[in-house]
Amino acid sequence: MKRARRVLIVVAVLLVMAVVGVGVLGVSTVRQSFPQTGGELAIEGLTSTVSVLRDDRGIPTITADNASDLFRAQGFVSAQDRFFEMDLRRHLTAGRLAEMVGASGLESDKAVRTMGWRRVAEQELPRLAPETRQYLQAYADGVNAYIAQAESPEKMSLEYTFLQRRNPGYRVEPWTPVDSLAWLKALAWDLRGDYNDELTRARLSRRGISLKQIALLYPPYPFDRHLPILSAEDWAPGAADDAATDQAASAVPAAPAALSDLRSSDGARAVDAAIAALDAAPSTLGRGDDIGSNSWVVSGPRSTTGKPLLANDPHLALSIPGIWSQVNLQCREVTQACPFRVSGFTFSGVPGVVIGHNERIAWGMTNLRPDVTDFYLEQVSGDTYLRDGQRVPLEKREETLKVAGGADVTITVRSTVHGPIMSDVSASVDEAGDRVVVRGAPQSNRYAVSLAWTALTPGTAGDAIFALNTARDWDDFRAAAAQFTVPSQNLVYADTAGHIGYQTPGRIPVRRSATPGAPPGYWPAPGWDSQWDWKGWVPSADLPHVFDPDEGFVVTANQAVTASTTPFLTTEWDYGFRAQRIRTLLAAKAKVSPQDMSQIQGDVRNTYAPALVERLLAVQVDDFTAQAQRLLRDWDGSQPNDKSRDSASASYYNAVWKHLLDYTFDELPPDLAPDGGSRWMIVLEQLLADPKNEWWDDRTTPGLTEGSGEILKRALVDARLDLARELGKVPAQWRWGRLHQLDLRHPVMGDDSLPEVVRSIFNREGIELGGGNSIVNANSWNAAKPGYDVIAGPSMRMVVDLGNLDGSLWVNSTGQSGHTYDDHYADQIDAWAAGESFPWPFTEAAVREASSDELTLVPPGAPTG
Repeated sequence: MKRARRVLIVVAVLLVMAVVGVGVLGVSTVRQSFPQTGGELAIEGLTSTVSVLRDDRGIPTITADNASDLFRAQGFVSAQDRFFEMDLRRHLTAGRLAEMVGASGLESDKAVRTMGWRRVAEQELPRLAPETRQYLQAYADGVNAYIAQAESPEKMSLEYTFLQRRNPGYRVEPWTPVDSLAWLKALAWDLRGDYNDELTRARLSRRGISLKQIALLYPPYPFDRHLPILSAEDWAPGAADDAATDQAASAVPAAPAALSDLRSSDGARAVDAAIAALDAAPSTLGRGDDIGSNSWVVSGPRSTTGKPLLANDPHLALSIPGIWSQVNLQCREVTQACPFRVSGFTFSGVPGVVIGHNERIAWGMTNLRPDVTDFYLEQVSGDTYLRDGQRVPLEKREETLKVAGGADVTITVRSTVHGPIMSDVSASVDEAGDRVVVRGAPQSNRYAVSLAWTALTPGTAGDAIFALNTARDWDDFRAAAAQFTVPSQNLVYADTAGHIGYQTPGRIPVRRSATPGAPPGYWPAPGWDSQWDWKGWVPSADLPHVFDPDEGFVVTANQAVTASTTPFLTTEWDYGFRAQRIRTLLAAKAKVSPQDMSQIQGDVRNTYAPALVERLLAVQVDDFTAQAQRLLRDWDGSQPNDKSRDSASASYYNAVWKHLLDYTFDELPPDLAPDGGSRWMIVLEQLLADPKNEWWDDRTTPGLTEGSGEILKRALVDARLDLARELGKVPAQWRWGRLHQLDLRHPVMGDDSLPEVVRSIFNREGIELGGGNSIVNANSWNAAKPGYDVIAGPSMRMVVDLGNLDGSLWVNSTGQSGHTYDDHYADQIDAWAAGESFPWPFTEAAVREASSDELTLVPPGAPTG
């Protein structure tokens, strides 16, 4: 027994030592990639000393003597914080994701290579201003200095430790300026307008759904009650009587002349293949109605500070690390050679500041959602396609896709004068498809769908970022906006001199509608007729703008820019519930404070709900359902995350809304089912005024034709049953936050295919949130998907006080660091979820006071301090 006890003691000691050893090894492995934030580091290429101060949340203020050193240091610090994210992004935008993560990235790579994102970025680089190329190269040099110092991928980020197990041969390549530019193509892809609605309408038309019923799914913008960004007094260059107004006045936009071609078996196959290609293209910011933003600016006379206030919170897909990185870039002395003193939010891998302020001006962005993509039905035969009665050769190139752990894959990319043929991307295209005779075609043809997209023409967005960063007044700002070719965003403006403004930037195509009576881009156009080609771009001077509007504020929340249709921008606006709510809250106060601006960003009122609730309360239901129905009485539409009655009411309302959409639009295929965004609110509003509309009929009950009353009742009953199972039988105890939760997932290590223990290292899950679809605090969920999980929301929030820049406020959705377990990986989540913000120091004294660490970067061989 004594011998046994001694053995047990030895074994226990060895186990403790093993556990401690593994723990030490684990801590060492995790911490080896954490950034050095104090002391001194020699950085290759620096010409002078650079200071990197970090505050309590790890946000860096970088101060340098010259612009090259400033951006070289920004590149180094960006890589310190988020190199894996940067590396992942460049593989994604180059169509080389499969090289990094294996076969799971192959379909994305096919779509990106077909569009040629990186090829366009390579063409853009030599066309940029010399100083822009200098800044991009300096940033790349800083990233490469980090790569050289790190020596191995495992010392750059914990993700590489796991990745090496799947892909042991992976090596990190040097960073290039094109890596930074290519990311702007990914942004442009996610932020383009019209998405695949053109193809969706074509797809619906062949499912036996009438053009009248399709038109009901795309209602006109409600200008009478949801005001556009600019009033008629602000912008009225032409009468609103052209294509877009024709759509508003007409119940049914006309069918395209080529509709029979779209409905043919071969044309239908091409449309399906193009949609599959769009779905395969990577989404970094989100898709559909979840892509939006709020931004507004208030003039000095309308603010408590006497100077303008500017607020912005872009609504994007939410992940960890968050899409944004925070930075403060300072030239020690602002001169023509070093003109930067700018602070705000940027993207890892992109130098400069994308949204923020400098010493003189502030700017914010929301998605304009312009129609900058058009699809063309092409008549292809062999290696040629039809063009104005003649056969012309297709452009062709081969792309080789490398796959980690697998064989190379070679694809052939074909293009027409309009752009790449996206219907080639999908492997589901039947090469032995039917051939059909098309009007005007000299022989039988196969159809294909090509994509025209503004971002596939080299632009100057790289110049625009630095021009915004150094703008000193309204004229500089407008000149910078003119260079922001893609993505096209609503830009709001404020300056320390007391002015405010708005500008539509970007490359907007000039084209005719291929369908009389319908707006341009409503249906795919016949590619064989050149009269439907784009005819150039709208001149920047002709794009909507306003300076110091009489109203004293400008609100942009993805609603219509103007009631005028000159120039034509799109018909695919957000339908304005958020924008009108912000306007209402601003108008309710004679003067608005910075704190008021933050409170408005956190507003959780659903302004659509009361109208629908009125109809729901009129429905007679059984006693069990009535227990929940009574929650809707006296409810004002607020959707908070707490234990209040409003939260219980929000739970039931959203469950009813989800079921109502499902039952009403049961004819739609699952991938086209309503997501519950603002468009569907207007659609339901129209249908409720037409209780016998055929959309109300349940196609699963032959011989019975349902009306709105039956569908409303069914939604009320089934929502009550579902929530009883989900949240309990007592409606008063329901809480919206228990349903409406956010899981922040890592884009690679958070995938469900990985073991839970690995996912838990990187993900942060179960974050309860208020708000919802078309609410100012836009924590969106998709009604077509199971549950009520948040899929997008305010990716950051900022409020800039032009009277006291140090009094400005900001918060990120996650944290500054991309390293899990770092103190700043997730340290802003709680404040962000609660609608709180942090002080935003800008001046040297304020930054110094707020700083907790200082790293000094020096040229190699410089004397140490």
